[in-house]
Amino acid sequence: MSILFSNFHEAQRIGDGPALASCLAPVNSVSDPKRLWSFSQLSNYQTVEADIRYHVIQDRNAVKLPKQEANQWVQIFVCLWKCIKELASIESGRGGDWNTAYKVYKDLCNNLIRGYQSFNFPAWSVPCMYTAGKYLRILAIKADAEAAHAASNGNGFAAGMTDDIADTSEKNEKLQDAARTLQLMVAACRTDDSDLSESRKWGVISVANLLFKTYFKINNLALTKHVIAMLESPGTNLPPLEAFPKAQRCTYSYYRGVLEFLKENYAAAEGHLSDALSICHQNATRNREQILTYLIPAHMLTSQQLPNRALLSQLPALERLFLPLCTAIKSGELSAFDKALSDAEVELVNRRIYLTLERSRDLCMRNLFRKVFLNAWDETKDPATGEVIGKSRRTRIRVSEFEYGIRAAYKDAAEPIVVDRDEVECFVANMIYKGYMRGYISREHAICVLSKKNDAFPGTGT
Repeated sequence: MSILFSNFHEAQRIGDGPALASCLAPVNSVSDPKRLWSFSQLSNYQTVEADIRYHVIQDRNAVKLPKQEANQWVQIFVCLWKCIKELASIESGRGGDWNTAYKVYKDLCNNLIRGYQSFNFPAWSVPCMYTAGKYLRILAIKADAEAAHAASNGNGFAAGMTDDIADTSEKNEKLQDAARTLQLMVAACRTDDSDLSESRKWGVISVANLLFKTYFKINNLALTKHVIAMLESPGTNLPPLEAFPKAQRCTYSYYRGVLEFLKENYAAAEGHLSDALSICHQNATRNREQILTYLIPAHMLTSQQLPNRALLSQLPALERLFLPLCTAIKSGELSAFDKALSDAEVELVNRRIYLTLERSRDLCMRNLFRKVFLNAWDETKDPATGEVIGKSRRTRIRVSEFEYGIRAAYKDAAEPIVVDRDEVECFVANMIYKGYMRGYISREHAICVLSKKNDAFPGTGT
């Protein structure tokens, strides 16, 4: 008996979901480095169904399954064999194509869904949904890449003759198709009415995470709202999120946080992302970096606090991105902030955080205005001698002083900034409106009257 079928029957015998799921992986493994080749040699296209039926049902070492369930597993393994046959050809360089491999693995997924919905596959085997969905995504990405490569190469005169015709091929066509199959998987898990102890609902978060990942890949985030509605609407009767494994919760909270971040709901985003970070494994550096990529900007805007250097030093990629910006914000150096934002623009746009970090310019300006305030003193002189005998910080700052502060911030810039008095007054009013400064503007006297308490600049101690 093939090692794959031995593993299948052993997993069925002891009710081991992850072990059963591993049987559906169309890849070589550490324990079986020739898995693709050996399984592809098991049969041929003419006799594959009969041969697999023997291994699943008739072999003397086969576990006895209900007839309909066993027949469905035969169909699943026939699809797996066809997929692996194609992959083995690709691996050996003797033909094969990713599109065919994707199509037959999609058939495997549909047969798997049918097995749960119609033939009572047991709930303990629901990890198969995640494994099948995971490899369906990978094969779809490979098939789309193959199609894009073929389209870009073209063929001699044929390619030249179509240069003036709009390209109607759909980018990520197979991945979009895979998303629809993943939707069916989520629905198959969610709609199980069995008791929670024997329910497919325990597989819903892991498959939903694959669906989130796919929607992000094809850049169609509007569809994520339907997934969220399926999982979070009242009456879903799903187990609480806290009851799912930490890895699944971490991924789900991450995607929920990013979605709220992109909708500019920064407080909600911070909550979800903080939850994800709190349960993320300390050694999962890549995952922590992804979470903090969005958590840091969200926290900067909601709490007006910068990340400390100890945190950034643990993640060199984020330190390179955020440290120049944070240094400029802390010192109120507008010119340095603009340069840091410009230097990192491409990467910040790719990470979807450029616009949010651009908003943190208000923090930089707030700190610049604070420096102007901290250097504004009234001197008390001795009437008799004229000597300065004391100083007190002014709370009435002329708008012109803020203007000089902005001009000074750009004195060493390649292109000195041009700013007029009305524009500066608008900046100050904006700071007050957003709560970065406390006070009011007297337009008649062209001054800003700041709070006399120790809270003129909330959060900074002054």
